[in-house]
Amino acid sequence: MTDPSAIQPSELDQLPDRDPEETAEWQASLDAVTQAAGPHRAAYLMRRTLERAEGAGLALPKLLETDYVNTIPTSAEPSIDGDEEMERKITAWNRWNAAAMVTRGSKHGVGGHIATFASAAWLYETGFNHFFKGKESGEAAGSGDQLYIQGHASPGIYARAFLDGRLTEAQLDNFRRESGGDGLPSYPHPRRLPWLWEFPTVSMGLGPLSAIYQARFNRYLTNRGIKDVSASHVWAFLGDGEMDEPESTAALALAAREGLDNLTYVINCNLQRLDGPVRANFRVVQELEAQFRGAGWNVIKVLWGNAWDELFQLDTTGALVRRLREVPDAQFQTYATRDAAYIREHFFGSEPALVELGKLLTDDKISECFHLSRGGHEARKVYAAYRAALTHKGAPTVILAQTVKGFTLGKGFESKNANHQMKKLTVDEFKDMRDLLDLPIPDSAFVDGQVPYGHPGADSPEVRYLQERRAALGGPAPARRTQPLAPLPAAADKTFASFDKGSGSQNVATTMAFVRLVKDLVRDKETGKRWVPIVPDEARTFGMESLFPSLGIYSPKGQTYEPVDRDQLMYYKEAKNGQILNEGITEAGSMADFIAASTSYATHGEAMIPFYIFYSMFGWQRTADQMWQLGDQLGRGFLVGATAGRTTLTGEGLQHADGHSPVIAATNPAALTYDPAFAYEIAAIVKDGLRRMYGEALPGEDPNVFYYLTVYNEPMPQPAKPAGVDEGIIKGLYRFNTAESAGLSPAANAARIQLLGSGTAIHWTLAAQKMLAEEWGVAADVWSATSWTELRRDALEADEALLRGEERTPYIRTALEGAQGPVLAVSDYMRQVPDQIAQWVEQDYSSLGADGFGLSDTRDAARRHFGVDAESIVVAALAQLARRGEVPASAVKEARAKYGL
Repeated sequence: MTDPSAIQPSELDQLPDRDPEETAEWQASLDAVTQAAGPHRAAYLMRRTLERAEGAGLALPKLLETDYVNTIPTSAEPSIDGDEEMERKITAWNRWNAAAMVTRGSKHGVGGHIATFASAAWLYETGFNHFFKGKESGEAAGSGDQLYIQGHASPGIYARAFLDGRLTEAQLDNFRRESGGDGLPSYPHPRRLPWLWEFPTVSMGLGPLSAIYQARFNRYLTNRGIKDVSASHVWAFLGDGEMDEPESTAALALAAREGLDNLTYVINCNLQRLDGPVRANFRVVQELEAQFRGAGWNVIKVLWGNAWDELFQLDTTGALVRRLREVPDAQFQTYATRDAAYIREHFFGSEPALVELGKLLTDDKISECFHLSRGGHEARKVYAAYRAALTHKGAPTVILAQTVKGFTLGKGFESKNANHQMKKLTVDEFKDMRDLLDLPIPDSAFVDGQVPYGHPGADSPEVRYLQERRAALGGPAPARRTQPLAPLPAAADKTFASFDKGSGSQNVATTMAFVRLVKDLVRDKETGKRWVPIVPDEARTFGMESLFPSLGIYSPKGQTYEPVDRDQLMYYKEAKNGQILNEGITEAGSMADFIAASTSYATHGEAMIPFYIFYSMFGWQRTADQMWQLGDQLGRGFLVGATAGRTTLTGEGLQHADGHSPVIAATNPAALTYDPAFAYEIAAIVKDGLRRMYGEALPGEDPNVFYYLTVYNEPMPQPAKPAGVDEGIIKGLYRFNTAESAGLSPAANAARIQLLGSGTAIHWTLAAQKMLAEEWGVAADVWSATSWTELRRDALEADEALLRGEERTPYIRTALEGAQGPVLAVSDYMRQVPDQIAQWVEQDYSSLGADGFGLSDTRDAARRHFGVDAESIVVAALAQLARRGEVPASAVKEARAKYGL
């Protein structure tokens, strides 16, 4: 016990104490209890006092941890509104079929995960039977609840859909066998099974992060008057091991700060991750409780089943609770597999009071408590927790439910470190499981050693009960809206055509051109309100501050202060119905916003048009995993990589100089990647993107795509739009000018070269075109390559068509057909970007790009360093022509000397 005289100075010492004598009396009382009844009794009294204070509304800091017991006492548990025995039977069938599906699949080598659902079955079944609202719910019509299912539990969800009649035996047998077209994806994948799954979750950590921003986006839709989805609740099912991912806890403070009581995390604390214990030498439940309480969440612990009630009643000394608080996770895992004698020795034998308590218990009672009775395996415990979560207001709730991994699968599975990798049960193990679950499956059903699926019949009491419960809650779940929405009205042509005339004598960066376009589009009477501007605390960098006063920055509290710049035209305006999502310094959070908004057309039946603008270096590089999640979730919208290119951003250096985001983007099949050079190209691309994603997609076009546009921050002349280039802009390449149309008047027999440039590189290419003509007598035609990636994809499709016996020519080959001379492609990105098309260009092909690490310097110096400035282009062009014998070889040496290369 600590000597009171040795207590360190307190922060309270700096505050006036109006009654030091009273304070001393309270401290003396605590000392007296500690000395007379012991420190545990003193701690108990302090806990009780703090609980009373909190209940009275006193403003006190909360304890970060509570004892290792259930938050809701058994006496306070509400009665289940349903037939518990019927739900037990339904859960038994689902447990069986989940295990059977994976085991049957193992003969094909595809495997699957059994143990996760086995531990979490009641966490799901209780929700499906009593809480999860479907799309046709009266109070949440068209939206329902949003369910983020733990990826490894997917077999259990398929098993329930089979019992419900939504899946067949043949489909279960095609689990993880999708190439035939009628298989089931291994995990929740909306792109693979779009009528069932809404949210992909198995890239661990992204599910919890997305759930928070989905709950927040629901509030955004409601507060902006788009749709009232206040009755929708977001449920995220997570593993305790998954909470190690930084994304899992990255936005906890946001959820608490904004009071997202429409959100519940259910963390399955089976104390195991993929290879072993989650916190082998510690206690993950206590760690998570402290973390969530510290962040401001409501925490409900569901640790022990009813069998433990007797033990707690016998614990008059507090020894049992103390022992539970000190035993590490790995030891609890071991207790689940050892006999009563072992538990008596290693658990109850730790101190005399526990030895005496153990004497009051039979071996059967000890085994029941430590082997079977976990809170997460008992419907009443889970029901009480879910009901409490829904009634709690003002903060999100996390439910920490303790289970046994592999529960009911037998001694070979339960709590074993390897059970995550174990893909099947033997026939004998299935028969033991059948007996444990009391299922009417005869031995004769096991034909040739294969486990059968089990089903009580389409008109059985179990199936009728299941379907009646789902009908009362608004239909099947999970379920994704698949019927197409009415196309959004197209914005006025004049909005886009205003960019066709160019900028005249004014230099404009394409970043600013895009912002101006969006500023015009959000004014559209029909669709303006559906734009969702998202920015990670860099709005002023991208020139978006002009949108602050007109659109407002979303905040559920509105603006509770007077902004320091209120007297300025472009002041910082927050509003409850604000349209801009200014997320702070979090690319991951901004992407989660984008995903929620981009899939609102399916989740809520409300098409929203998100655009997320970010430093291009910090988009794909940091959050490419979320871009895959976006594609998997069939999201639609515009990602905008601003200050794009290796050399366009002066002075920022290696960590800011993006030379590779188009390479990463090219790996994502759902991403349409463009590097526009001019403002009118941006307008054309956005116009076509709105048509494809939100209007009338053409035959063969997938509307479930998203666009990645790179825009630069360098003010440059924006020319007028040439005639007849719209098709080329969208397909990826068009001829911007020829040497003749540029007014350069080359000689009739002049050597000629084709210069392809993209993004900001077009301007150095145009400068090189002029230098080649005036200084070297070479005619150069300049092409704008708006999308190297789309050119490549078109060419790949043409190659595939040829293999099928169809005659098709790649667009890149058609566009360059008859173009005289070699081709030199120039990019502000690594050469790998323009080299995507090399194999389909019939002319001699070479490229220039900014390979390597970025560096801090002026734009001119950086471009010279990477060899992509106008002078470097001229030398490369001459070298290419010299190899063909079209200019003297000496011209190359002369040019290098002239330009100091």
